[in-house]
Amino acid sequence: MIVPVTGVFAAVIGILLLVLSAQVVKYRLKYRKGMGTNDDVAFEAAVRAHANLVEYAPLGLIMLGLAELNGVPAGLVYWTGMGLVVGRLLHAFGMINGRGGTHWARMIGIVLTWLAILVAAILLLWNVWQVYG
Repeated sequence: MIVPVTGVFAAVIGILLLVLSAQVVKYRLKYRKGMGTNDDVAFEAAVRAHANLVEYAPLGLIMLGLAELNGVPAGLVYWTGMGLVVGRLLHAFGMINGRGGTHWARMIGIVLTWLAILVAAILLLWNVWQVYG
């Protein structure tokens, strides 16, 4: 069985990962710093935007894929995935443009990410309960 809905979201998040990675590499080359950051707030924000994506996206995508494989309706998987992707995009935008500080996009982005993971968890539990409960 294929997971086309999750596949599209994984592709988009993969592209976002490459964009955020390029931001980090830009600063690493500029400052000739192979590890860590210096006092440049924008450099630190780029590193954290990248790391935050790596911290949240894999679990979200795994949960979406499991839901899709387990037969959760594609529409529910789609809208949950949209929340995850939009949340990750907004968070990265807000982190970089807010230079690590408070930014509306960063706040909305993390809330959307958390909601997407919560909804995916509920969908998975509901699906298992429907099948085996």
